[in-house]
This record gives sequence, C-alpha cells and structure tokens, in this order.
Amino acid sequence: MKRLTPLVAALLLAGCNSLGWGPDEVERSFPYKAEIAVDENQSDLAISVAAPPGVTVDIVREAARYQVTRHCLQTFGDSDADWQIDPATGDWAYTRTPDAMIFRARCQGR
Repeated sequence: MKRLTPLVAALLLAGCNSLGWGPDEVERSFPYKAEIAVDENQSDLAISVAAPPGVTVDIVREAARYQVTRHCLQTFGDSDADWQIDPATGDWAYTRTPDAMIFRARCQGR
C-alpha cells in the first residue's frame, strides 16, 4: 500500500464525512466489532475482534485492519502496519478466546 500524506488522508476523510460516510458509518458496516489496545509508544497494538467460534480470519480481517490503519494514520501519519504472522499458515496470527480473536500489529511509521 502506498503511503498517504497526512494532508491527503485528511482530505479523504473530510470528503467521506461530507458524503455521510464517516468513521462511525464505516465501523458499523463491518459484521464484527474490533477494539484496539496500544502500548505506551502507541506503535505496538493488540486488536480484539468480537467473533464467535468458527469465524475465520478472512471474515474479521477488515474490521481489524480498519482499526489499525486508522490508529497508525492518526498517530504517525502513515497507514502501514506489520501484522504478526503465523508461520504455519502464512496468515495473520491470532489468539482465540471464547468470544474473540486477538491479533497483534505494529505501526510502521513509528
């Protein structure tokens, strides 16, 4: 993904808001709710996506990616993040709780 300059990102977000498609509307469009927890440096992230057993990474991926992209862009001016990868699957690594999937990522623009 190409890096967005803070000015371009702000203009894009402002345009989406003026069309009635702001952050709240985007989040409501995902089937699963994602919450993000950050470390003291604001770059290491834990993303918890509320999802019942049987839900796959593919189904919750965009909800998690949205939260991380938004945080990295707002905090560091860069939307790119490195996701922790499971070496066995080559896909995002996660920890499963009875009602959530927890992913880890790090903002590149730190």
